[in-house]
Amino acid sequence: MPNVKVFDMAGKEVGEIALSEKIFGAEVNGAVLHSAVRAYLLNQRQGTQSTLTRTEVSGGGRKPWRQKGTGRARQGSTRSPQWIHGGVALGPKPRTYRTDLNKKTKRVALFSALSDKVAEGNLIVLDECKLDSYKTAAMAKMFRDFGFRKENGKDAKALLVLPEADKFIVGSVRNIPTAVATLYSTINVYEVVNAEKLVITRAAVEKLTAVYDKEDQD
Repeated sequence: MPNVKVFDMAGKEVGEIALSEKIFGAEVNGAVLHSAVRAYLLNQRQGTQSTLTRTEVSGGGRKPWRQKGTGRARQGSTRSPQWIHGGVALGPKPRTYRTDLNKKTKRVALFSALSDKVAEGNLIVLDECKLDSYKTAAMAKMFRDFGFRKENGKDAKALLVLPEADKFIVGSVRNIPTAVATLYSTINVYEVVNAEKLVITRAAVEKLTAVYDKEDQD
């Protein structure tokens, strides 16, 4: 069972927490992680690209010249694909790129992503995260206090996981280009993998653990 330190918003260590071995100490399955990230990205595609076929291009209702006797190839419409301003043959039409993963695969992928963050030392547990107003500077300072700075001087991408919606925290984090705030109930594999640092509150850890423990019991 992995143990990690717990910090307050000032970056000061205030305790320690034992994480679930099943969720935060699982073996990282790279193949399943790849499938989950690929599925997420495919599901973001709208698939709205479209071209006009010869039946959809306006005009061309009259035969351009008579069938025989002209010495030219026979033509039925000036909107055939070989004509300028004609329709497109075999062009793209609106389609869905959606792909689904079964429940077990999604769980394995999420556990792998979270476990990888723990193994790499990129997971930080907050005792609590609260603001009484919109304070982007305070949230940015919190990330800096945790040392979220890369060797090239740029801020590392951070994902903040909350136990419940908080308009002040979400609104403040939204103004930070390198940070994203989400709920434990809507966390997805892509967000975890895409983030270089994962910050999760103690309450979110407890709720996340309770959710998957209950699923196993059911």
